[in-house]
This record gives sequence, C-alpha cells and structure tokens, in this order.
Amino acid sequence: MNNGRSLPLVTIVTPSYNQSEFLEQTICSVLAQDYPAIEYLVVDGASTDTSVAIIRKYASRLHWWVSEPDNGQADAINKGLKRANGEIIAWLNSDDLYLPGVVTAAVDLLQAQPDLGFVYGDAITIDLTGRPINRLDFPDWTLEDLMAFRIICQPAVFMRRKVLERAGYLNESMHFMLDHQLWLRIASRAPIQHIPLMFAAARHHPTAKNVSQAEEFSRETYDVLAWMENQPEMVDIVDKNRRKILAGAYRLSARYLLDGGFFSEALITYGRALITHPRYAMQHWHRIVYAILRLVGGKSMGEWVYKNRPRKRLDLDSNSDLNDWVGLRFEG
Repeated sequence: MNNGRSLPLVTIVTPSYNQSEFLEQTICSVLAQDYPAIEYLVVDGASTDTSVAIIRKYASRLHWWVSEPDNGQADAINKGLKRANGEIIAWLNSDDLYLPGVVTAAVDLLQAQPDLGFVYGDAITIDLTGRPINRLDFPDWTLEDLMAFRIICQPAVFMRRKVLERAGYLNESMHFMLDHQLWLRIASRAPIQHIPLMFAAARHHPTAKNVSQAEEFSRETYDVLAWMENQPEMVDIVDKNRRKILAGAYRLSARYLLDGGFFSEALITYGRALITHPRYAMQHWHRIVYAILRLVGGKSMGEWVYKNRPRKRLDLDSNSDLNDWVGLRFEG
C-alpha cells in the first residue's frame, strides 16, 4: 500500500446534531475502514435525541468528542479541523457513510502525488433506509470547472492538511455552499484529482438541507459567485469564462429549487441559464423537462422522464454489498 513508507495519520471529523437515526451507521463506516492510522473526532452540537448515548457507546474508539452548543455546521466542523493532527483530513456528516477501503485509496494517491491539495472519489445517494438511489460519477475537474459550479460530493473528498491551512478553514458565515467555497480556495492553491472509485454514500431525505432549505442553497450559490469576482486569483478566470460561470450559477440554483419543489422558480432560473450559455444549460435537459411537466400538472409524466433519464448502472460490486455495509455495528 505504501511501499515501505510510514503511514500518514488521517483525521476524520463528524459534525452531529439530532440525527441519531443515522449517526451509528456513520460512525461504524469510519471504524470499519481498513486503514490503521485514523484519528476520529465527533463534534456534537448538544443534541437532544439519543446521539450522545450513541457517541458514548463508541467513545473508546474515538480520539476526541464533545457535545456542546455551536453556531452551525461550519463552526462544528472547524472545531474538529482545528484539533486535527492528521496530515490528511476529511469530514463525514452524521447522515452519510464511507464505503470500504476509501481512506486507503485516498492516502495512496495523496502520497504518490505530494503536490495535490485534495482528492475526490465517486459516490452514490441513498434513502432513509440505506437503499441506493443514484450513482454520482465525476470526471477530473479543475479550478475552472469548480468555478462553473461543477459540484463534488462532499463526503468523497480528502484534503491535505497543509494546503487546507493555507486556504483557511470553512467560512462560518456560510451554511449551504460552505464546502464548495472551500474546494475553490484549495483548488486555487494546489492541483486536485479525481479517483474513479466509489468513496461515499450521501443520504437524501426530506430533512436534508438541500431539500428542506433549497431556497437558501439557491441564494448562497449567488453569494459564491459574487465572492469569486473579488478573489485576485480567480478574477481573470471569471472574466474569460463569464457566460459559462454565470450559467453554472443559474443551473445549480435551478437544480436546488427543483429539488425543493419550487418548479416555477426553477424553470425561470433554467431559462436564464439557457439564455446565458445554452450548451452548458442543456446538460440538465432532463431536469428542465421535469420542471416543465410538473409545472403544467404532469406529475406522473415528469417523474417518469426524470427516473428514466440516461444514467450509468448502479453497480456496487467493486466496493462491497452496501446493505451489509450499512448494517455494521460495533461494541463500544
């Protein structure tokens, strides 16, 4: 795995708040990794459900944990990031999962290419029960791609600590696009690279922020756009690719609005993307059609188009059987 080199310490941070129905699976997906040098930190925001009892069950296998009030997700994650001793760092939200072997795969590439700022893998989405929904495959993206609002699945990212410290921690004034803004800051300082392996399972459920607070995600997309226009290392890229970047902001905003059930607003925003950069906007043609059909009352036809859009087969054999994986339990 490491060709005789010493194993770098990997720090993983899990922010937690009132998600006890998922938290144990999240913790177990970290503890079940085959990589031996993991420092695991859990930062709970004074949960009022059974989260603290679950954390205590595994406390002997955690490097550190706390349960206290915080100022939101970014504050909680930053508490962990600032305590991290690892050369490589990641965070895993309390409703998501790592798939088998991902830490080893991330470490191997980061050691082989010491100039990389972060690596990211592919992911799947799962429902409340852990049933796979969709497959998320990503290409090798650059800073310019991220600036055009190409979105990486957050739990599939592993960062190099020294680059993170140069870029700065999460912006605590942001609550929705905080991870994407961090990726932009890191990618403006160091190369990034994709690993074509399934790294994580991101859970989609009605209380997830991208569904329950879709309008706020949409608004913060434009905040990131305005922020990029004032970054010295990005302003030239914005000027050269303004139409695509603006269309990317519209396209992503529309996607969040669509996920939140705001069909009219989503269609209007997709229209802005089409006017700005038709080719880039039409990569979301199935979502545009879905929005049109839902808006005119064709719920069943809209859902049929969305579910039957061209996509890759969901094949998890390269990792393991997900149903077995999410059922893992350990004794604390």
